[in-house]
Amino acid sequence: MREKKRYMVLSFHSTTEAMSFEKQCMDNQIPGRLIPIPREITAGCGLAWRIPAGEYPLCQQKIRDLQMRYQAVTELLL
Repeated sequence: MREKKRYMVLSFHSTTEAMSFEKQCMDNQIPGRLIPIPREITAGCGLAWRIPAGEYPLCQQKIRDLQMRYQAVTELLL
């Protein structure tokens, strides 16, 4: 069985918001990827951005500076 790792999972109100977030991350070298929203998170559009928990604090200010929109952040073992 694969060892679970700690991630920060950002959820979105809409698919459009999720796709825009992905593009901005790619354009600005913010690590992570779009994933189907984990069942532990019940709200959102069905997509989420997964970023390693250790890298999230380093990227948090860049996300704020770029005014990137998301609904909520949840820390999960995935």
